[in-house]
Amino acid sequence: MCGIAAAQEFPARTVHLIVPYTPGTGADILARVLGPRLSERWNVAVVTENKAGATGNIGADFVARSSADGHTLLFVATSFGTTPAVMRVPFDPVKDFAPLALVATSGLVVVVNPQVAARSMRELIELVKREPGKLHYSSPGNGGPQHLAMELLKLETGMNIVHVPYKSAAGALADLVGGHVQATIAAVQTAQPQVLAGKLRAVGVMSAERSQAFPEVPTLKEQGLPGLEVETWYGAFAPAGTPEQVVGKLNSELNLLLEDRAMREFLAKQGMAPAGGPPGRLGALVKSELARWTRVVNAAGIKAD
Repeated sequence: MCGIAAAQEFPARTVHLIVPYTPGTGADILARVLGPRLSERWNVAVVTENKAGATGNIGADFVARSSADGHTLLFVATSFGTTPAVMRVPFDPVKDFAPLALVATSGLVVVVNPQVAARSMRELIELVKREPGKLHYSSPGNGGPQHLAMELLKLETGMNIVHVPYKSAAGALADLVGGHVQATIAAVQTAQPQVLAGKLRAVGVMSAERSQAFPEVPTLKEQGLPGLEVETWYGAFAPAGTPEQVVGKLNSELNLLLEDRAMREFLAKQGMAPAGGPPGRLGALVKSELARWTRVVNAAGIKAD
């Protein structure tokens, strides 16, 4: 009965949405668009707070230590499942959090400089194999999702292409356009302007389906590379121990908002697809991501900076 009472009373005060990254990132955009709508439905303040630092660990640890009553929630992205594979983190991503909902996903695309003689992922693999260790790829940082995604490709295809880490996605993309490196993996929405302008060439998307941004570019699976699906994902969590009824209420509220047509149109403009589903969908994703990226990190010998 206590759980039912907790759900009926929730929310009893201001709800804080903690984003462990800087403003303007995908998780931040989602929290700031969903927060006001939750506030309208609940008639309480819903505040988004950025607690950035340590690759998302500071904000996540703050939520893990918060009261398990649903009033402090975490909005995270893919790094929640990659960072623990690369470095020690001050929390357990499975045991210390209660999954609420997989909020949205967005695609990743493999792009090359137009001077590279490859028009498909298969051709890129063949080119790299003909010249092992001579081509370079950029990423927004050592141990980040884009770095790990390319290392997964290397692991599964036997490519020998050299990693050049940058401090931001902008830097990684700019040097690819400039021809200082030959390839990168980027968020679909980040790469789209450069591809449309002819400054980059997309050779394969890493999603299960083709991207609306690049309808003519085949998926890796279509190119005979199954099992290499990698998406950027965004999820909402509460601290472990949050009453099941509160988790259920938060899940149903988020799912309801994600079905709204205006919300779906907004997300599409951001290059995101609404996800939703039961809490277990997000929980299962985190477990599979941790297992996959731990395997890649160990095989590639990746170390944190």
